[in-house]
Amino acid sequence: MADLPNLANLDYVHRVNRAIDHITRNLADPLPLEELARIACFSPFHFHRVFRALVGETLHVFVKRLRLERAVQWMWYRPSASLTEIALAVGFASSSDFSRSFRAHFGVPPSVFDVEAYRRRRRDQMIDTLVPDARHRLARLPAGANPDHFTPRIRDLPKRRVAYIRALEPYTSQGVPDAVARLTAWARPRGLAGGQWLGYQWEDPEVVALEQCRYDVGLEIPPATPVDAPGINVTTFPPMEVVELDLSGGIELEMRALDWLYKTWLPTSGYVPDHQPGFEAFLGEPFAHGSEHFELRVQIPIVDAATSL
Repeated sequence: MADLPNLANLDYVHRVNRAIDHITRNLADPLPLEELARIACFSPFHFHRVFRALVGETLHVFVKRLRLERAVQWMWYRPSASLTEIALAVGFASSSDFSRSFRAHFGVPPSVFDVEAYRRRRRDQMIDTLVPDARHRLARLPAGANPDHFTPRIRDLPKRRVAYIRALEPYTSQGVPDAVARLTAWARPRGLAGGQWLGYQWEDPEVVALEQCRYDVGLEIPPATPVDAPGINVTTFPPMEVVELDLSGGIELEMRALDWLYKTWLPTSGYVPDHQPGFEAFLGEPFAHGSEHFELRVQIPIVDAATSL
């Protein structure tokens, strides 16, 4: 989505983001053009054209890609699930339709796809982009290792209303710092900057190409707070259960924490990741401690493994 400065274009971005949020949260459901156009307040004809112009993909290609990428996540997190279960859970009508689409996108059928090798390549690309001289320090933490003595806790989070600005290509641009600055400039005069700041993304960068990842800089706001500033979107997260870790350090510590949660804690916890983004819940404003040191809580939404899929 291009950086579009005038108010009309910011309104289009706002409306398309509403449709993207609906798609991301409802991949298992049919997503007809007419419904998404209504959510974005466009006619179906204009929505299709505006979506392609801003996102760079047709609506059909975008939805199918998200479903396939979500399927790869489920193949990793839920290895006991059948391909049919995964296909239906991400919105394909049948396992045969899923297999055809998967092979067309990834080059091999899902039955022989090496998820671990694929994620390893994506992770290496992310590290080379973020900290090109530090791959030796960011090797994946092996299962069972916990050298940082991470201590998780389970929390129930209430329903939250969040004002956010979406940063595109967050790993390869200044989109995140710019979004922080814009949202802070809006929040401070309104006395809201002391609230809970969040960073979150729906895509897993170990599955999704970095240039197609989206990162939202968000701020929890009271239910009745009006938000009428161009480019600032509003979303509501439902009540959710999360596993949470406190972090005080740099990106290396955060990546080790995520490795430990996904490879050591989750497989023996009785939980699996929920259909929600992972959150960085900042202590204070984002980047209050600089861009190399973070004070935050990592929060991964979870559901009981016995009731998932």
